Amino acid sequence: MPLLLINARLSDKSYNRWRLAPRAIKALLSRIELILAQSEEDAERLLALGAPRIRVAGNLKYDAPPPPVSAPALAEMKAAIGSRPVWLAASTHPEEENAVIEAHLAVAALRPDLLTIVAPRHAERGVEIAAAAQARGLAAALRSRADPVFPNTTFYIADTMGEMGLFYRLSGLVFVGKSLSGATGGQNPIEPAKLGAAVLHGPAVGNFRDVYNAVDSADGATLVNNAEELADALETLLADPARARRLTRAAAEAVGRLCGATDNVMNAIEPYLMQMLAAPP
Repeated sequence: MPLLLINARLSDKSYNRWRLAPRAIKALLSRIELILAQSEEDAERLLALGAPRIRVAGNLKYDAPPPPVSAPALAEMKAAIGSRPVWLAASTHPEEENAVIEAHLAVAALRPDLLTIVAPRHAERGVEIAAAAQARGLAAALRSRADPVFPNTTFYIADTMGEMGLFYRLSGLVFVGKSLSGATGGQNPIEPAKLGAAVLHGPAVGNFRDVYNAVDSADGATLVNNAEELADALETLLADPARARRLTRAAAEAVGRLCGATDNVMNAIEPYLMQMLAAPP
C-alpha cells in the first residue's frame, strides 16, 4: 500500500534538527511514495533532506470554513456591546497581555467607552488575566463565569473553548497573538481574515510565514512591534473606518488567492486511489 504525506510542513526547528541525522531522515522519507507540501519552502527543505517525490499542493487550512457561531449568543453579545468601539486580542500568550492592557489604556484615554476582548491561547488563564487587568484599574469580566458585559465593562476575557467564531465576528479589529511574546511563531490569521476583520500582528510569525507574507504584501494587515505601536494602530483604524475596511478586503482577497489546496490534493491522490480500487481482492 503506498504511503502518502499530505499537507506536509517542516518548521525551522524541525529542519535544523533533522539535518543532524541525515541518514535517518533520508531513510524515512525514501519510504514515502509522494509528499504534498504546503509551500515551496517546505518542499525545498524536504528535498534537501532526501525526499524523492514531492509536489507543492498548498495549505489545506486555507480551504477550511470559518468557525461556526451560535446566532443567539452573537445577538446577545452585539446587543450588550451596542455602538461601543471594540477590538479583539486573539490567541494571546502570557507576555502579550500586558501589552494588550497598555494598548487599551492608551486608546481608552481618547475613547473611554472602548471594550477590549482578550481570547487567550490557553483558556485556563482567564482568572490570571482578569487579575492583571483589575490591578490596572480595569473593570474585567470573564466569559467562563457568564459575566455580563455592562456599560462599564472595559476588559472582557473570552476564556471558553470553541467560541472563536463568536469573538471574531464581534470585532472588525483583531490582534493575532503569539507574535509579540517570548513564545514566538505566530498564530493563524486565516479565520479573522475570512470573517472580515482587519488583522494586526507582531513580528514573530515564522510558523505562518506564507500567509503573513501574502497578507502583508497585499496591505491587508498591520505590523506592530510593541504596546505603543499596537495602541497607535488601533486608534488609527478606529478613527478611520474606511482604512480598516480596505485592510479587511485586502486580507480576505489575499487569503482567497491561497485557496485550492483541497482540489490539488485530491487530483494528486486520485491515481493511487484508483489503483487500489482496481487491485484484485
